Amino acid sequence: MRKLIITAAVCGAEVTRKHTPYIPLTPEEISEEACAAREAGASIVHIHVRDERGNPTQNVKVFKRTIDLIRAKCPDVIIQVSTGGAVGMSAEERLQSIYADPEMATLDVGTTNFGNDVFVNDMPLIRHFAKKMNEMHIMPEFECFEIGHIYNALRVVKEGLIKRHLHFDFVLGVPGACPADIRNLVRMVESIPPEATWTVAGIGKHEFEMAAHAIAMGGNVRVGLEDNIYLSKGVLAKSNADLVEKVVRMSKEIGREIATPQEARILLEIKN
Repeated sequence: MRKLIITAAVCGAEVTRKHTPYIPLTPEEISEEACAAREAGASIVHIHVRDERGNPTQNVKVFKRTIDLIRAKCPDVIIQVSTGGAVGMSAEERLQSIYADPEMATLDVGTTNFGNDVFVNDMPLIRHFAKKMNEMHIMPEFECFEIGHIYNALRVVKEGLIKRHLHFDFVLGVPGACPADIRNLVRMVESIPPEATWTVAGIGKHEFEMAAHAIAMGGNVRVGLEDNIYLSKGVLAKSNADLVEKVVRMSKEIGREIATPQEARILLEIKN
């Protein structure tokens, strides 16, 4: 099998200190967590940022400050910014993050129920984000919360808006969206082009179950405090590195090696 690419989603937009005292909030804390996750085995760090009160923001200056700190401490890691932001943000607000000079960015390719909210990603928004990423030579990761989102992604590819290697992230287990189930994962993997690569992000208690399936199936894995705050049942992870290290152990147990950031760039055909 190809080496395993691990993405660390270090803080997200929803988790607060009420959920776990270990969530990083400031640029300094996020950069420290990102680099510790890199040291533990992550090749990609998925970045959201927070304002001075700990609330989600897409402010480009905060992203730039955070990214500069990460690159100063661990210059080889692949930085992937979120363009999802938080539910309720405008499209232009969400898109600010790509102006902070990342190598990768998430591209949400469909509207979905998100707990009690609705996360809106209509086709005009998807096309707009895709065009901007293509213009700026940023590698998109298609975020798919439902199987139909795959076909939205393939639609913008067919329209010529994305002209590089295709990489998908299947986000499974979000309340209101596609359940984290091996049958759903297999069906989604079967629905993407054979030359594409994929990652799975299991939400909450499904994180390591989905990771195990992805490791065995030849896919890749996303873990992190954005998606799950527990190392095992009832035991809080004290860092993103804890979660990454567990996936590294799982993968090595079956003989699958871990990709370095440079090896991940080759597998994902990142050629900025």
